[in-house]
Amino acid sequence: MKQHLGVDLTPLRVSKEYRKLYVAGLITALGSQATYVTIPYQLKQLTHSPLDVGALGLFELVPLVVFGLYGGILADRMNRRTLIITMEMLLMIATAVVLVNALLPHPQVWILYADAVVAAAVSSLQRPSIEALNQTFVPHDLQRAASTLANVRYTTASIIGPALGGLVAVGAGPGFVYGANLVTFAISLYLLSGLAHQLAPTSLDDNDRAALRAGVSFLKSRPDIVGTYIIDLLAMTFAFPVAMLPFVAARFHSTYALSLLYCGLPAGALVFTLISGWTKRVHHYGRAVVASAAVWGLGIAIFGYFSSLWLVLGGLAIAGGADSLSGIFRSTMWNESIPPDIRGRMAGMEMISYSFGPTAGQFRAGVMAAWTSLRFSLTFGGLACSGSVGVVGAALPSLWQFDARTDANVASVRELRAREEQQ
Repeated sequence: MKQHLGVDLTPLRVSKEYRKLYVAGLITALGSQATYVTIPYQLKQLTHSPLDVGALGLFELVPLVVFGLYGGILADRMNRRTLIITMEMLLMIATAVVLVNALLPHPQVWILYADAVVAAAVSSLQRPSIEALNQTFVPHDLQRAASTLANVRYTTASIIGPALGGLVAVGAGPGFVYGANLVTFAISLYLLSGLAHQLAPTSLDDNDRAALRAGVSFLKSRPDIVGTYIIDLLAMTFAFPVAMLPFVAARFHSTYALSLLYCGLPAGALVFTLISGWTKRVHHYGRAVVASAAVWGLGIAIFGYFSSLWLVLGGLAIAGGADSLSGIFRSTMWNESIPPDIRGRMAGMEMISYSFGPTAGQFRAGVMAAWTSLRFSLTFGGLACSGSVGVVGAALPSLWQFDARTDANVASVRELRAREEQQ
């Protein structure tokens, strides 16, 4: 059955620590995804402006860059378990603040923007340590299976969380969503506290600037890795549609339209992930990333152009499925070919590419929708995405030619992981 569905559960079976981290991440994601869609909805209710909603992304840009890079350095220097738990607590406090704000007679818009800044900073400090521990907990030959499982976790949370968040926010109010998110953080913290204590990495003795320079030097030697960052950044900047979903839903005058639209991307991603067994036969990861990003853009163009709710949902499902495949190949390529001693810093840079893009995309979509029209903003963005990622694929031969069967970096990391597991 697992072979038919394309989901290999072996990483969850063989690693108890990975299993704990995985379940904690699923529970956190459920609550956070509900809050993620509720904040733009609440902001829309307070301001009635697509530009103000799109500006959420602008407020998140600086903390994503600064703290993402620093989070990567900390992941290669500090005790990763301690860092993850501390940041989880801070995210819980930030959610409590927006809950209190939602309960005020007149909720303050500036608090929503401030929360976006704080949440972006804290998540950026936390995420590289999570990614580095994922690589540590999962054997080298199971990295593709772990990438697929990560997609299942994310897409499942992205279906259930936004669907419930959208329904509850519309029907009962944002405060109920934020309160439920506090409960998910409490459960997640309990699970994370059960992780085995990890020794702090010992390979990073340089100061912060030197450590960052070493990470940049590594990237200069790996244009194929840089290419995956650029492609994801372009795809999200040109074609990330989530902040505009409340405005698209308004076309259909149905209370369930917003929840359906929020489910479109993750539903497509989940379906494509569950039938992704064929990806085991693909070894040219770079080509797969380029193709997936191009299809993502076309799906968003369909979503933006058509007026039928079902065609709009179909475009989102296509885009979500393509994005899930891109995520599988990118994550597998990173974990198979990046050495563990620099994995945290690279995870910080990866996080900038896949987080900076959506925040910039929110702002781009909002500004272009305000200056032109919502349809033009979304359709143009999707087509621009497909064209630009094709150019990147043609401009970076090392990305296009990457083959996991013959790549020297993959062979080197496999040998290094094997030695570590024998010790």
